[in-house]
Amino acid sequence: MRGKDWNWIFDWSGTLVDDLALVICATNHVMRIYERSEWERESFRRSFRLPYDDFYREHLPEVDLDELEGHFRHGFAISKETVPVLPHAADFLAFLDSQKSRMFVLSSMCEKAFGEQVKELELGHYFEETYAGVLDKRERIGEIISKHGLDPARTIFVGDMTHDVETAHHGGIYSAGVLTGYNHREVLESVKPTLLLEDLAEFKAMLDEAEDWHDVIG
Repeated sequence: MRGKDWNWIFDWSGTLVDDLALVICATNHVMRIYERSEWERESFRRSFRLPYDDFYREHLPEVDLDELEGHFRHGFAISKETVPVLPHAADFLAFLDSQKSRMFVLSSMCEKAFGEQVKELELGHYFEETYAGVLDKRERIGEIISKHGLDPARTIFVGDMTHDVETAHHGGIYSAGVLTGYNHREVLESVKPTLLLEDLAEFKAMLDEAEDWHDVIG
């Protein structure tokens, strides 16, 4: 089968689920506490980056990160914003599952919130293992590849931010940037992903037509 030897590492936020409104809401909760201007959606997308401690050091350099995280998580918890699965994400995961591909998650989202979302959205059964609460994904990618015996020549990291693409580069694996989340096209283009896609439906169509997935990914 075309996909059985491929390994897929997914970011979570902006790649498989749409939590952008929730994250902006929680971020603005933090900004109000410190009497800073709140973020509009597009300005946030152009400014937010991972690791997120860099973002907060720029905008609230005088505040301890643990203190900020406490306020952010409270804002996250009290927000009324919902987090749906992104269009085409469930279909894409089911497609890969049908191809016997191995799948993992590597996310900076706090473990508790991630655990709640993956259970509520009923996506957990697709993944061999998940890694959440990872501040800098570049520091874990090598460990994940080694622990699970993943062949870098058949492993791809799918994400929506430059940090995801840079993590793939760091791990010596392929990368796919999807334009469904936090970064704009020109921002993702700047870090040269292997593939740049509008969404996972486009990716599935490409893979579905290919005799060998290396023709698409490699």
